[in-house]
Formats: sequence, C-alpha cells, structure tokens
Amino acid sequence: MNKKVAIIISPNYKDYAEKYLAECAASIKKQAYAGEMKIFITDNESTEESYDFLKRAAPEAEIIRNKNNGGFAKGNNDCMKLALERGFDYVILFNMDTVLEADCVGKMVREAEENRIPLAPFAKGGKIGAVQARLMLYSDKNKINSLGNITHFLGFGYSQGYGEEMADKKDQMTNEICYPSGAAVLFKREALEKVGLFDEEFWMYNEDQDLGWRLWLAGFKCILAREAVVYHKYEFSRSIKKYYWMDRNRLIAMLKNYHLFTLILIFPALVAMELGLLFFAARKGWFKEKLGVYKYFLSLKNWRYIRQARERVQKLRQVKDKDIVKLFSGRIWYQEINSKQLEISNVVFNIYWRAVRFLIAW
Repeated sequence: MNKKVAIIISPNYKDYAEKYLAECAASIKKQAYAGEMKIFITDNESTEESYDFLKRAAPEAEIIRNKNNGGFAKGNNDCMKLALERGFDYVILFNMDTVLEADCVGKMVREAEENRIPLAPFAKGGKIGAVQARLMLYSDKNKINSLGNITHFLGFGYSQGYGEEMADKKDQMTNEICYPSGAAVLFKREALEKVGLFDEEFWMYNEDQDLGWRLWLAGFKCILAREAVVYHKYEFSRSIKKYYWMDRNRLIAMLKNYHLFTLILIFPALVAMELGLLFFAARKGWFKEKLGVYKYFLSLKNWRYIRQARERVQKLRQVKDKDIVKLFSGRIWYQEINSKQLEISNVVFNIYWRAVRFLIAW
C-alpha cells in the first residue's frame, strides 16, 4: 500500500492559520502511513503575518498563494489540480480546524483499496470514488460530527448523526453515504479525472454535495471509513451570508444533477418550500439574502452556466435517479436548527417524498 497521497489542508484566509494550523499539521506529521505523502495549502488573501505563520507552522507544505479569496471550492481546486499534475494517486482534504488520529490516513487509503464492507445492491460493481473519515466533535470526542452527509430531496444537505453519542450509533452506521463531507475526505485520482473537481461557481457550501452527487451519477461510490477518525473543531455558524450561499447552491445542485423528470415531480414541493422559506427568512433576518438568491436566477449569464454545467453532468450519467435517490431523505434532522416548524414540515415533505419517490423510474 504505497499509493502517493496528497494531503490538502483547507484554504487559509486572513488569520485562520494562526487559530488552527499548528495542531492540524502536527497530527498530519504523526501519520503512520508508509507511502509518499505531501501537504498542499492554498493561501487566500491572508495578511503577511498570517502567511509567514503558515510557512513556519507547516514548512514542509507546498503553498499556493492567491491574491484574492477564491473561496473554499477554488482554494481546494488549486491544490487538487497541482497534486493531480504531480501524479498523486489520492488527494485527501482536511479542514484546517481538524485533528487526525495517528492511523487515519492509512485507514482511509486501505478502505479505498479494499472496501470489505457490503454495499447497497445498486452500488455493487461500482468503483469507489470517495472515502470520508468518521468525523467526531473535538469539544466532545464521544459525539459525532458526521457519519457521512445526506441530501434532502429539495437540495438541503446535513450531517448524519450530528451531536449523537457514538456509542448509540455503532450498529447503525452504513458504508455507502450520500456524499462525503469536505472536512475529511479522500478522492481517487481516476474519479476526479472523470467527474471533475469542485464546481467553483459554488464558492463555498454544498460543493462537496455536488461533487458527491456527480460521483454517484458517474458510477462511483461514496463510502465511510468507520475506523478512520478525525476530530473537528466544529462551530455552527449563523452568519446571515451563509444562508445565501447554502440556499443558492442547493438549487444549483438540483438543477445540475437531477433528471428533468425528477425536477418536474418535485416542483410542487419546491414551490411550497420556497414559500415557507420566504416567511422563515423574513422572521430570521435574512429576507434580503433570500431575495438575492432569486436575483441570481434572473441572470441570463447564470442560466447559461447552469445549462452548460447540467449538460456536462448529464453526459456522465451511468446510474439512474431511481437508484441514487434511495440515499436521499424526505426529512431534515439537525440539532442546531431544530424547531416546531421544522418538525411539521418534515412530516409533510416526508409524506410527499415517499409518494413521488416510487414514481421515479428513470
């Protein structure tokens, strides 16, 4: 098992490295991986002080310095492109605010090579494209951050098992996952060469969802490496701007990746959700950002991008929607945004999804 592994630490921005890099880099250096391993980092519009710290904290890393902040998607892409040009077999992305157990990289690679755990029936025969580590909360190492991520049929993405005790989920973990978290994920070279890298139009949020979706469409599998453990210094952000990116990008992901007939089937539910989100946005103070999402879709330039991106994605299709949506959900479960309204909408939309899902034959 001497595969060449490129370790890509999530982009540095402003003084982010000073907060997180030292412990992350130290845990990577301690990895008991016998093969070649190289660290890459993109520096996005940081201060000179932060850039100098970056070089001191990870002197062995190859740093790509960008004058402007290209976001999470482009920052990671810059490093992935370089790693692929250098002939690395795998690229593994770790958020800078993560800490790895000493055997994490080796176990992720081994899972990608062997995959000894039975998969869903429709996944049999497909190649592994992505492997996510088991993400645990750094603040409480017995609690889960992500056992793989799930896509709601209306495009929302959320972490499986978030906030739950690991002891309660040991027997419930599945091997195949809807999509891997960009915080700790291995991608195979052949998979990235087939489906492409992160869509830089996303800038940040949902780019991992979109890439995971494309992998399944192209016949690759996304799986969880249960024994490869990463601790994430995760903090739920209630930034108003975050709502814009997440809401816009979920709609782009659906328009790119769903079959046209599936989009038609879910359209009534999508309209109902949008009406509810307008009310929710007005109550929570991000109504302006919600209108900004709609403004994005009023641009002919943006629709040209969506049409072209959709054409590229649909040409990859090897797997039908009827199989992929078996991994999707009709409900959203996430402790940080749980509410009475969410409970009610979960019931309604879950019933709708259960009904229309059986109509998807394409």
